Amino acid sequence: MTEVDLFEDETAILARSTEVLSSAAAEPAQYRLALADLVQSYGRLMRESRRLIARSDRTERELNLLNARLQQLSDELDHKARHDNLTGALNRGAVFERAHHFLKDSALSLIVLDIDFFKRINDEFGHPTGDAVIRELVNRLRKSLNGKGEIGRVGGEEFTILLREVSLADAVTLAEKVRAAIAEELFTCLPSRPVTASFGVSWSAMHSDFEDAYARADAALYKAKHGGRNRVERELQTKN
Repeated sequence: MTEVDLFEDETAILARSTEVLSSAAAEPAQYRLALADLVQSYGRLMRESRRLIARSDRTERELNLLNARLQQLSDELDHKARHDNLTGALNRGAVFERAHHFLKDSALSLIVLDIDFFKRINDEFGHPTGDAVIRELVNRLRKSLNGKGEIGRVGGEEFTILLREVSLADAVTLAEKVRAAIAEELFTCLPSRPVTASFGVSWSAMHSDFEDAYARADAALYKAKHGGRNRVERELQTKN
């Protein structure tokens, strides 16, 4: 395959001009003609260079915009993979992943809470109302926690709060604050009846097994449910 010379015309003009320049017998008209060819060729190259540079700059801007959009889509997909669609809280997989990460180098308190009689809410008022209750509950959790902890939704009406380097006693106090924030004011999406939740709390030392921490908090939650609901219970066997 023959290689294409993109500068064939310019190469020929340059060769003719060089020949004229090196000739001692060249006439003035030849010099003027060679100079005119060089000027014309140089002007054409300048115009083409500007056009190519403009196209390159435009292409670079388009690629930068495309890369930014791809990064945004990647971040959105990563967020959706780790968060609950209804509430924006961490999903179950992300809760366990985050908890395991925390326990590598710190102690961890875990609050597990469950909306009381949630099935009745769905049965009496419909699933859209039930979804609205879940969203409002998570908003109250965020407001009560005021930036503390990591909120997760691990089941239909069951939630967790991960509290890194928080003692069991402080976690129980915080759980009581959250319980009150839920129970003491009617939900705007369900003003006809109160919404309450039951809580179980556990604490784990660094390098502990999170599945065990979850089981202990869940057992405390079970005790709260059977103790009358709308209450906070700590793990049966404490470790601090």
